[in-house]
Amino acid sequence: MSDIVISVHNLTKRFGNFTAVDHITFDVQRGEIFGFLGANGAGKTTAMRMLCGLSYPTSGSGNVAGFDIMHEGEQIKRHIGYMSQRFSLYNELTVSENINLFAGIYGLSKKETTKRATQLLERLNLHSERNTLVKSLPLGWKQKLSFSIATIHNPEVVFLDEPTGGVDPVTRRQFWEMIYETANNGTTIFVTTHYMDEAEYCSRVSIMVDGEIRALDTPTNLKQKFNAMTMDDVFRTLARGAKRGE
Repeated sequence: MSDIVISVHNLTKRFGNFTAVDHITFDVQRGEIFGFLGANGAGKTTAMRMLCGLSYPTSGSGNVAGFDIMHEGEQIKRHIGYMSQRFSLYNELTVSENINLFAGIYGLSKKETTKRATQLLERLNLHSERNTLVKSLPLGWKQKLSFSIATIHNPEVVFLDEPTGGVDPVTRRQFWEMIYETANNGTTIFVTTHYMDEAEYCSRVSIMVDGEIRALDTPTNLKQKFNAMTMDDVFRTLARGAKRGE
């Protein structure tokens, strides 16, 4: 089994004359927490959509969880997890209904769903809230529940698109403890965030500017390279040269 779970080479996406993603190349290892950073308009969301099998590249190649992003998008969707700040759960359904719905989408049997749902509720201490509508939960609990549901089928890769936006610092720390636990169990974490302190928690960090990857290394090496005290300083140095934005 290969230790490389995500591999892209010269991945490019154009919309007419506009190049949103410009020949990016990188690999991500199994169990790695890979930070995928960039200012608004940098191209990171477009790149993530291609990796998740939601959009086809204009050129270049890519492989996620052993499947080709150009030809096997449906297979990719079944072998990854995904959550975002903006959409994750159905607010008008209960906690249990959300778990059962997504477990079915991910292809789990009824027996396996029951087993993993019980484990999930116990781990989050949410068993007493299983019949509560998700919209009634605090945002932090929604995000932790969403992450747990995104990993209920033990995917090889979990894509997290700004997962901690709007939550308090304590909940953010608890959320990252869940991320570390998941990565330690061999799941690869691919995460975008606007919080530069969270970039410090990643195994490696990629920073996109104007559709290109301008830096890719461990947080420690990036800070040394750019003579910076924090990842925020690194990010600002690179983003200062950006020519486009949303």
